[in-house]
Amino acid sequence: MALLEVRDLRVAFNTPDGVVEAVRGLSFDVERGTTLAIVGESGSGKSVATQTITGLTRGARISGSARFDDTELIGASTKVLQKIRGNRIGMIFQDPLSSLHPYYKVGWQIVEMIRAHDHRISTAAARQRAAHLLSLVGIPRAESRIDDYPHQFSGGMRQRVMIAMAMALDPDLLIADEPTTALDVTVQAQVLEVMRNLQEQYGTAIILITHDLGVVAEMSDEVVVMYAGAVMEKGARRTIFYDHHHPYTEGLLASLPAQGDIGARLTPIAGAPPSLISLPAGCPFAPRCRYAFDLCWKETPPLAEVYDDPTHLSSCWLSSNREMRHLDREHADETDAQAQAAEPEEWSA
Repeated sequence: MALLEVRDLRVAFNTPDGVVEAVRGLSFDVERGTTLAIVGESGSGKSVATQTITGLTRGARISGSARFDDTELIGASTKVLQKIRGNRIGMIFQDPLSSLHPYYKVGWQIVEMIRAHDHRISTAAARQRAAHLLSLVGIPRAESRIDDYPHQFSGGMRQRVMIAMAMALDPDLLIADEPTTALDVTVQAQVLEVMRNLQEQYGTAIILITHDLGVVAEMSDEVVVMYAGAVMEKGARRTIFYDHHHPYTEGLLASLPAQGDIGARLTPIAGAPPSLISLPAGCPFAPRCRYAFDLCWKETPPLAEVYDDPTHLSSCWLSSNREMRHLDREHADETDAQAQAAEPEEWSA
């Protein structure tokens, strides 16, 4: 049994302009000790989905199921969710400066979080635990820096503080929502290394929300590609990078800079995502897809197995036709080159 099982999750918001269908039929599993990456452009529903699972979405119409270690989270009481959030499910948000209270020392904030979930622990013991966590995530002189305020840390160090806070109670699942977006490349690599080391040490499962395929290549075991609130493709990391069957996945990979190809122009996906208030009939990606044909505009393709592989699913009418794989081998070679540029060095070892 998976640690987290999400089935047919749907989230909609009533607005003055109409109903926003933010998440439409999302399903996935997260196994213990593994990393699931949820990828997509802004507005694809990535963050709304995980916030709904943890009970942080307000004013929404929600249906579906999210079972965490046999506890149903959708519709759970505030008391149940408070016992799980921060304790068994930790969260890292995109902007650590806005996630940390500017008026309180970072050590105090970690101590309060620890004691909120474990009243038996003394303040002194919680403070010692906080200092150990800060040291564990690579903050030098943690014993003294525990009394610093958030503004006294750099962006990368603040994100390390957030990781320490999220890991304070040894959660079974860590949800990282764009944890490296505001960081430069060097600091990003350091933060990812911290997360990877903690996962190896504690066996924590991770849901990584990102639009950065380089981060996906570095961290993930499984990948869910979302667009306009729905899953376009789902599979193992290598499958998504090298045997993808959805044009949107292909477009994301083609937009990556090729390694060593200095001066080459990037290939962006033409157009813009549709309004979630007035989604087009048929496939939501059809208006931007260079392969779209009549059926794509009329009927929404099901999320189905690719070549009878239950671990690889794609929502595309072309996916079941081997003759039409990428339709254009030359372009497929280009996207494979982009994927290779994103992969970690150990993949090719």
